[in-house]
Amino acid sequence: MANHEPGWELYRSFLAVMREGSLSGAARELGMTQPSLGRHMRELEDALGVPLFARSPQGLTPTDMAHALLPHAQTMASASAALRRAATTQQDTVAGVVRVTASEVIGAEVLPPMLADFRQQHPGIVIELSLSNQAEDLLRRDADIAIRMVRPTQEALVARQVGNIALGFHAHKRYIQANGRPKSMADLSKHALIGFDRETAYIRSMRPPGMPYTRENFSLRTDNDMAALSAIRAGFGIGVCQAGLARRDPALVRLFPELAINMDTWVVMHEDLRRSAPARALFSHLAEALIGYAKLSSRPSAKQSAEIRR
Repeated sequence: MANHEPGWELYRSFLAVMREGSLSGAARELGMTQPSLGRHMRELEDALGVPLFARSPQGLTPTDMAHALLPHAQTMASASAALRRAATTQQDTVAGVVRVTASEVIGAEVLPPMLADFRQQHPGIVIELSLSNQAEDLLRRDADIAIRMVRPTQEALVARQVGNIALGFHAHKRYIQANGRPKSMADLSKHALIGFDRETAYIRSMRPPGMPYTRENFSLRTDNDMAALSAIRAGFGIGVCQAGLARRDPALVRLFPELAINMDTWVVMHEDLRRSAPARALFSHLAEALIGYAKLSSRPSAKQSAEIRR
């Protein structure tokens, strides 16, 4: 039985040890000494009345109880971060901290110029940008604003649809010059294709039926979208990327421009943040900017229009 309620600093130390896998690594992350961190672990175990680590000359090995407590400690860390962001927000002026989460490609390729424009208008707002293809929990306040590719269903979230971001098959000019241009979808199986390693339900829902864009046909398999985009740009082969990004690079060639693959895109935040001036400002800015980006990516270029008519 616990002797007393453990303080947050003990859980923070516990999270660092679980994350780093050792006392020395956790101590470096937190700026503490290793003996102090070891004392934190003993205090937490005494307070909870359960062993969290098996100790040996090789270091600490988390027990089953430690793994069971980990998601709860992560929730505490998310709540602590949300409290810090809320504490820095001044309601009378547009200043504070707003945490945004987005997929790897959206966060690394699409949002930066939009955030740069926002910075010119609101220099008092600090932006934390978290990139992950796994949806962070806005209800748990892991982030304040999210860019999502599926419509949110939770009632406590405020969502604005910004439109469909078009995807298409693309290849670098070097690849086309060296290997020719596929004349039909069936020809794709004869080319070096760049695609996923693990097929998810979302990927299956996006792929038109009968398309030979399947794992067994891929010459490069990766679940990292940035790696796939880089491979297309490097001339490795043919892959799927956002049409809006490809338009920025004249060396990328759109294949089968008549083929439409669309990502339904939403900007989402927790309804409680409607009272936060910084969150409201960034939410509105990103929604308007992404609406423009979605419209541009869905509009064929003059060259593509000519190809469609041929």
